[in-house]
Amino acid sequence: LGAGTVTALLPDVVLTVLTDGILSRFLGQEIDLTVQGHRVRGVLKLLTVRRTGAVFKGELELVDIDWDGYRIEEMRSVAHGVRLIPGVPTRIDAEQIDVEGRVTVAALVAWLNAQGLDWELEALESGLVRATNRDRRFVAVCDASVRDDHVRIEVHGAKWFGVPMPGNVIPNRHIQLMPLPNDTRIVRAVRDGREIRFLLDIPTVSSAIDLAQVRDAILAGTALILW
Repeated sequence: LGAGTVTALLPDVVLTVLTDGILSRFLGQEIDLTVQGHRVRGVLKLLTVRRTGAVFKGELELVDIDWDGYRIEEMRSVAHGVRLIPGVPTRIDAEQIDVEGRVTVAALVAWLNAQGLDWELEALESGLVRATNRDRRFVAVCDASVRDDHVRIEVHGAKWFGVPMPGNVIPNRHIQLMPLPNDTRIVRAVRDGREIRFLLDIPTVSSAIDLAQVRDAILAGTALILW
């Protein structure tokens, strides 16, 4: 996979060499990736690439994931309409990527608390979330779900200055999420006990990949720089 030979290789050959090399080194073991500047570490459970007509379809599954210090239990990505254009650098295009996974409520709350919100959140044993307003001394126990980038917040109970408030005083709220990077869409995110199951849709993605760096990373067992 040296720079001087990659332009002469067919996409099928390049993808086969890449897949076989990564699987032989990392399958069932921890793999370290850099994705758009973010460090991602997890145990590689699945990696497949197969041709579907004029394009390819790729699947990647990781478990026990650490994404920039935040834990994700499981994540499976399926890339549709993948094209590989050999060159220096080599380019990989995908028409769409579906990302499905599981994250604990506690891990999501930890991430949200680091975003500078006006609310301090706490994951409860029930899987619900206690939200405390930092200024108004308002406390609410909530559940939430996401459908097509719309958040629905359901209030199960609330107190203001320690005084319980009637449920009919606080209606459920619907919030439109701000646009996400790369036009990513949250198709759904639904709580299941103390975990959240989510599905993301990422439209057209194009990236350059340094095949020499990937080769060296496979041989040394170090981080692969992708996308």
